[in-house]
Amino acid sequence: MGISTNDFNYISKLVLEMSAIVLEPGKEYLVESRIQPLAQKEGFASIEELVKKMQLNPRNGFCAKVVEAMTTNETSFFRDIHPFETLKGFTFPDLIEKRKDTKELNIWCGASSSGQEPYTLAILMRENFPELQSWKINYIASDISNEMLDRCRNGIYSQLEVNRGLPATMMVKYFERHGTEWQVKEDMRKMIDFRITNLSGNWPLMPKLDLVMMRNVLIYFDVEMKKTILGKVKKHLKPDGYLFLGAAETTLNLDESFERMNYKQSGCYRIRQG
Repeated sequence: MGISTNDFNYISKLVLEMSAIVLEPGKEYLVESRIQPLAQKEGFASIEELVKKMQLNPRNGFCAKVVEAMTTNETSFFRDIHPFETLKGFTFPDLIEKRKDTKELNIWCGASSSGQEPYTLAILMRENFPELQSWKINYIASDISNEMLDRCRNGIYSQLEVNRGLPATMMVKYFERHGTEWQVKEDMRKMIDFRITNLSGNWPLMPKLDLVMMRNVLIYFDVEMKKTILGKVKKHLKPDGYLFLGAAETTLNLDESFERMNYKQSGCYRIRQG
C-alpha cells in the first residue's frame, strides 16, 4: 500500500518549511522510497506510524531525519563529464592566469551530497594543475544534511561507488583501500572545509568566490527561491568568477545578470559584463 495523501502532504510541508525544497504531487513514489527505509530503521511498521509520531512531538528528532532523507541526492565521481572538461580546459587555466599575482583561489561546492563532486574537483586540480599545490586554496563544500557531511569528511566509499566514474589510476593514486571500501587520502580530505548549509537560509561566511559549483540542486526549488539563491550567488561571486549549474538548470528568466558560456553541456555561467 502506497503512502497516503495526508502523510505525503505532511512530509511535503515539513520539507518545504525546513529546506525550501518543493515536493509536488506526483512525487509520492520518491517520498515513499526515501522514507519507508527510514521508518523501518527507526522501528516503525509504516510511514503512517512515523508521521503520527512526528505529529505528536515535532521536536523528537524524526523531522530532521525525514528532511535529511528527502534532501540526499544521487551523485557520482566525474558526474556528467562535460563540466569537468570545461573546468580542465578553460575555467582553471583562465583563473590561474588571472590570479597569478595573488596565488589564491576561493571555491565553493554548494551541494556536496556524499562528497563525490567536491573530491572530483580536488582530484582534477591535483591531476592537471600541480602549480596550485603552492597556492592558497580556500575550498568550502556544504550540504544541508549532517549525515552527508560526516560521509564527506570521512571520504569512505564502497567499491561500487568508486567504480562509478572514477578511473582506476585515480582510485589507486588518491584513495587507500580498507577491506571492501576505499577512503580518500588524508591530504586530499584536508583540502576541503565541509560546512552545514541550508541554501534557503543563511550561508556560511566566505571570501569572494572565484568558482561556485551548484549543480543539480536548483531544480528542487520553486521559482522565487531559485531567484533568491542566484541573487546570493551573484553577491558572493567575483565579477570574473564562474558558476556551474546542472545540465537541466538555467538562469534564463530567473536572473539576467548571468550569461551562459558557450561550452558544450557544461552549465558554465559568469556575471554579464557591462
